[in-house]
Amino acid sequence: MKNLTKWFVAAFVGATIFSSCVDQIKFGDSFLEKAPDTGDMNQDTIFNKADYARAFLWNAYSKLYYGLATNWNAVDGKMNTGMFETLSDCWHSHNSWDGINRKYYSGGYKASDEDAGDDTKFNYLKENCWEAIRASWMFIENVDRVPDMNDAEKTRLKAEAKTIIASRYFDLFRHFGGLPLLEQTYDVQPSYELPRATAEETANYIVRLLDEAANVLPWDLGEDDANWQGRFTKAAAMGLKCKVLLFAASPLFNDNQAYSTENPQTAVENHQVWYGAYKAEWWERCWQACSDFFEELDKNGFYSLIQPNSDTPSDYRAAFNHAYFLRTNNTELLISTRIIGKYNWEWWYYWGEWVTFGGYTPTLEYMQMFPMSDGKPFSDEYLKEGAHPFFNQNDNNQPVRDPRLYETMLVNGASYSDHTAELWIGGRENIDETRLETGQTATGFRNYKFFKEGKGSLAGNYLEWPYLRLAEVYLIYAEACLQAKNDFAGALENVNIVRSRVGLGKLETCNPDKNLTSNKDALLEEILRERACELGLEDVRFFDMIRYKRDDLFKKPLHGLRIYRNDGGGDKPWSGTDGNASAFPNKPASFRYEVFTLGNSSRSWWSNFSSKWYLSAFPPSEVNKGYGLTQNPGWN
Repeated sequence: MKNLTKWFVAAFVGATIFSSCVDQIKFGDSFLEKAPDTGDMNQDTIFNKADYARAFLWNAYSKLYYGLATNWNAVDGKMNTGMFETLSDCWHSHNSWDGINRKYYSGGYKASDEDAGDDTKFNYLKENCWEAIRASWMFIENVDRVPDMNDAEKTRLKAEAKTIIASRYFDLFRHFGGLPLLEQTYDVQPSYELPRATAEETANYIVRLLDEAANVLPWDLGEDDANWQGRFTKAAAMGLKCKVLLFAASPLFNDNQAYSTENPQTAVENHQVWYGAYKAEWWERCWQACSDFFEELDKNGFYSLIQPNSDTPSDYRAAFNHAYFLRTNNTELLISTRIIGKYNWEWWYYWGEWVTFGGYTPTLEYMQMFPMSDGKPFSDEYLKEGAHPFFNQNDNNQPVRDPRLYETMLVNGASYSDHTAELWIGGRENIDETRLETGQTATGFRNYKFFKEGKGSLAGNYLEWPYLRLAEVYLIYAEACLQAKNDFAGALENVNIVRSRVGLGKLETCNPDKNLTSNKDALLEEILRERACELGLEDVRFFDMIRYKRDDLFKKPLHGLRIYRNDGGGDKPWSGTDGNASAFPNKPASFRYEVFTLGNSSRSWWSNFSSKWYLSAFPPSEVNKGYGLTQNPGWN
């Protein structure tokens, strides 16, 4: 039999021993604090005391996926300061030295990059997945021998460990397809052969672990939520099952044709990157998982969408902000992960500077996805000269758009720091026309989500990553109703629950010309648009484009927006010191708008897009070891 790989053994053995201390990663407000150094520990020591065994599992929790770029290393750097959504049609990176530009926009990504670099979108070996999986299996195998832990706690913690395994496998599954499936830990002595499983086997493995966990875990954390938020619950396991099955049921894997015909085709022939044919039962399973989740929610309560305190634009926005950004009293978070420590200068540097370099600039196409404040779709009429696409300066600067827009991107006229944002040419936030395609306002918009107004607005916060929110489960259910049952009414009902939180009218009422009660393709497109607006920069849009094999969106030219003052002012960089937050300098009330094509020449991926990009390459060094890992199509 072939040897299990060096990286496999290293990950497995490395999880056996705490190299110099037990990092007791706690939960709640203390989840981010490190415990005192407890010295070198081996497996027998760890599982001879409950506190050490718990700390071992908490350490595995600390290896869950966190979506924001926070540091200069293979795991936290995220494509050397990138995020998945900058590969979608909603965001663009103007940061020339990040992995997005060097590897993906340039079309230069190749399989060998997975061996040689740390700036690919999700490396098979370097994302802490296998370390978390190995540690979790080790915990499951050994926790029963802990003498000072009762059986009920052992059973619960094993279920939490299974959910860790499932989540990390899902993180790999959506980048690579079928994977080697671990059912136990391995030592370094024997030789093992662990071939790559089919896509179906991999999805079923993840779902099985989640089902086993859900049968044990409590539905919620109840009064312990404040202190233990972040631990997996039954609601988390069932919600993640819905998310896994949504991806598994989608056309990337579930179609009558494989996504790529490029060589090598071994993974296609072995059904490791598709099911071999379309299978309607996958959508049925996704629908059933959602139905089961909401049945449990109706029975047990606790989780709910964060609702506004009143029917005002500011309260709608505050509710949405709370839903994705704030941990305290957040009944919407099903799974959240976080970095160790409060926000500090270093964290600001890494995230803030990348924003400044133009790493996360929203596109015009994304801005146009957000409807008006009454729920009706945005149209080009709102970009005519003198129009008010963001705020009505003639009506006390009132917002005129979906409140989620203002939490997602900075637009002209928004309240920003000590003044009103000036994104016109020459304004404080746009500077001058010579910098239009560089920097954080390169598209005419700035990123706002997770960034806010920079250092001062984030200081003192624990920053969590909303890995799964209840709003997403509603939208998953909407899609499953449509795909599995052709249930237009059910799909619309679930979408409208999410829209109503921010005061938007019913989708079908606001779009009477789209026949959303009978046109399946049109309703699906609206569901995907709603997902982009509700879940922006939360690792959703890129994977929606992937799972539906939307090469039309990957090839579509993207645009920005130049804004000019109609009063003739602002043609030079603003140099005043007035900090009046309620008005522009000279109070310009009329603007003209100019749409321009993003001219970043490196985004040749869009003009030379190949379906092979839907899944990543495995490191060739792993494939060549001969233990059964086949390469994905298109990567040699």
